[in-house]
Amino acid sequence: MASRPRSRRLRRTLLAALVTASVAVPTAGAARPAAVPAPAPAALGPLAPATAASLDERYAANRDALRAAERTAADYGDRKRATTLRAMAGPTRHFLSFDGRDGGRSVEVVGDLAGAERIAVLVPGSDTALGSERFRNGAVALQRQLGERAAVLAWLGYRTPATASASAVTPGRAHEAAPALRDFMGELGAAKPAARLTLLCHSYGSVVCAKAAPGLPVAGIVLYGSPGTGADSAADLRTTATVWAGRGESDWIAHVPHLRLPLPFGELGFGTDPLSPEFGARIFDAGPGGHSDYLAPGSVPLKNLARIVEGRDPADA
Repeated sequence: MASRPRSRRLRRTLLAALVTASVAVPTAGAARPAAVPAPAPAALGPLAPATAASLDERYAANRDALRAAERTAADYGDRKRATTLRAMAGPTRHFLSFDGRDGGRSVEVVGDLAGAERIAVLVPGSDTALGSERFRNGAVALQRQLGERAAVLAWLGYRTPATASASAVTPGRAHEAAPALRDFMGELGAAKPAARLTLLCHSYGSVVCAKAAPGLPVAGIVLYGSPGTGADSAADLRTTATVWAGRGESDWIAHVPHLRLPLPFGELGFGTDPLSPEFGARIFDAGPGGHSDYLAPGSVPLKNLARIVEGRDPADA
């Protein structure tokens, strides 16, 4: 009988540790943009065929949508948001989709998507807001590492949770995001059937990817800086893709307990550590860096992520 109270105490202790480790951590992201009004974007046709001409038309339509959202933000009095949108509407930026409502959603293209033979789709984690420089800089760094015939798509297709919030330790936002990611990857696969597609899933984004994984037309799913996925094993993702996992030596996410606890409002935590042998992912060296360093130019994880996107084995640790 004494073991049951001890079990309950252990459970409460682990629950407290999970919440503490998950929300009482340094955050590197900028503040989320205000949810100011924005006009509904014009309906766009299917992505296929992804020719240079059709993509240029799509980019132009989204540039117009960005400028309209900028004007609305300026009229509303949110100068910071208007400045962000003006930068996004610049002539060197290319968006497959944009919707400024509800905080904003976008898919930015870095590289020549029409001619790409290898395509990486970045799925971000907590505190990634519309116009995030860190998110875009990571996409640019990865595309430069990959070089010609490769494109990187920065997919901000969901309302990311704030790191210091209950949403960051529960799967609700991931459940909301997964259908949009699944639809997008299906459309991308139809538009680029000969290209090698890889999902790169950072932090809470790995929970999103896990929910969307079954049946996706991708060669690889990469979980990095992951708190867990909500699945017990890579096999539970029900994908034919190779599942990879990596974590930087200084990443604070390593201290998050890998639990999944039922609560009256749902679940807390994301279960098995993707780097553990029982999860069954292939492990890649993610170097000595921290939670925001995976796509830093010249870094070990950036080079290994590029090798995975190319269909090569990453370098040994």
